[in-house]
Amino acid sequence: MTGTREEAVAQAGRFFDHGGFTAGLTRLVAAPTQSQMDNAHPALQNYFAQLICPELKELGFKFEILDNPEPAAGPLLFAHRHEGDDRPTVLIYGHGDVVVGQDDRWWEGLSPWTLTADGDRLYGRGTADNKGQHWINISSLRTVFTERGNLGFNCKILLESDEEMGSRGLRTFCDQERQRLAADVLIASDGPRLDPERATVVLGSRGLVNFEMAVNLREGAHHSGNWGGLIKDPGIILAHALASLTDERGQITVPEWRPTSLTDELKVLLADLTVSGGPNAPAIDLDWGEEGLSPEERVFGWNSFAILALEQGDPARPQNAIQPLARAVCQLRYVVGTDPDDVLPALRRHLDARAFDKVEIAATRMAGMRATRLDPNDLWAQLALKSIGQTLGKPAALVPNIGGSIPNDIFAELLGLSTVWIPHSYAGCAQHAPNEHMLASVAREGLCIMTGLFWDIGMVE
Repeated sequence: MTGTREEAVAQAGRFFDHGGFTAGLTRLVAAPTQSQMDNAHPALQNYFAQLICPELKELGFKFEILDNPEPAAGPLLFAHRHEGDDRPTVLIYGHGDVVVGQDDRWWEGLSPWTLTADGDRLYGRGTADNKGQHWINISSLRTVFTERGNLGFNCKILLESDEEMGSRGLRTFCDQERQRLAADVLIASDGPRLDPERATVVLGSRGLVNFEMAVNLREGAHHSGNWGGLIKDPGIILAHALASLTDERGQITVPEWRPTSLTDELKVLLADLTVSGGPNAPAIDLDWGEEGLSPEERVFGWNSFAILALEQGDPARPQNAIQPLARAVCQLRYVVGTDPDDVLPALRRHLDARAFDKVEIAATRMAGMRATRLDPNDLWAQLALKSIGQTLGKPAALVPNIGGSIPNDIFAELLGLSTVWIPHSYAGCAQHAPNEHMLASVAREGLCIMTGLFWDIGMVE
């Protein structure tokens, strides 16, 4: 059986139009794979065994559901189909776990575990992150297999179920299984497009360091009338320490946190991009962040510091007392050119130089994703750009790295792969929030471009 590229891409569109895509996604969304909940393992195991493996079996994949090297983390699914030693090998990555459903916070008529179509939106937990995205890729493999009779390349699939907990155990697993995971290229889909209207190829991600800053001065609270002005207030100390990390417009003041990798070449690449989260996205504050940089340079070529949470006392029931403890959970998103091993030591030096010796620092969850960026001239990146352009008749955006963080360093550095990410979501998708959704128009287009790309990989000599 030998079809044509045009027939395969057209069939991908019909698969969506006739309801095949949404029927499959309905089954995936219904599985409450909340890795952040206690006792999540049975749901995570069932997602792989009952929903994903049967799909892969029909495509001739061999598969195993494997225990995570980190006992507390969910299982991993490894599947492979070998078509010839002379054919290229593609590794596809995704994750089957989702954040908590937040069932009671969705709009009336919506449920996180029921796929609901409303105009161009497909609502449900995991539609954008990441069930809808890896379902597009698996469905596209099926289309190529059906039209051609084979894939034309060797394919390995690695799905994890702990990404929303920081991909615990993934690095250890990949280190232990280097030979099994050996490939020529990683092709994966996660995160948002640059713009919902423009297909996007992403070459890496910003790194991530989450950490806590705390001032813990004493046992118990003390009356603010009797002790105010006599004993130190941890909240005031912490507030000044936090304020020292940026200026009033959020420009980072820690020297080691300011990257040196925003080159003229990178600026030229970023000049072709326009950040957009769609019609419901917040307006970009042009007077915030690094002065003199475009919004695209700020999010793709620079570092950003954020305070994720602040805690002192109980704002709902404040007491007339000097509290003993104040703490903040903070985050640095960083690009290539920042030394991740020096992020917290540099913070310690910065604080000590300003007499904030009472401020304690500790790394927290998800502190280990490192920044990566594939060379834009990489052959696999260029193949993806050419393929998408052929399918759509217009060029895709080439993004050096997403603004968020994904465990791409495991594949790029540990496994030594070229890494090409093709996202099928958009920034306004309410990922990690109530009313998560993917756009039907983007999903349909994603099926077409991935089918075309997989077809073209099968033609590589």
